[in-house]
Amino acid sequence: MCEIFISADPASYESRTRSVRLHGVVTSIRLEHLYWEVLEEIARRDGMSVTHLIEKLYDELVAARGGVGNFTSFLRVSALRYEALVARGRIPADVAVPIRSLDAKTVLRELPRGWTTPTEVANGGDAPPARALQRALTRLPH
Repeated sequence: MCEIFISADPASYESRTRSVRLHGVVTSIRLEHLYWEVLEEIARRDGMSVTHLIEKLYDELVAARGGVGNFTSFLRVSALRYEALVARGRIPADVAVPIRSLDAKTVLRELPRGWTTPTEVANGGDAPPARALQRALTRLPH
């Protein structure tokens, strides 16, 4: 079992810090290379830079939740969530299909318990607790 994980390229889990400007305020975000690659793919799908994607996620998180807790962890969960939704066929694997073209309610319909709160499912929102997402990932079909 462990070979599946330990055979990962060490460069994929080395951290990289990027400075980003969120509404005029410069901040640093430190993520492992693999997370940056996933965020780059998500941004590219919608013709955005990673910085623009991060700003958009930040703004929408503040609008939905009224604030931001650990934003770096939110970005990690977003990247993991994206990969899980692609693996489940909820988001097309074809990177030419923009994320913005997808209907959130359809993507989020009937996800495993813990991926979204009942209110968020009804409203088409997302951002599940990390532990619930990890449990759900273990149930992905092989």
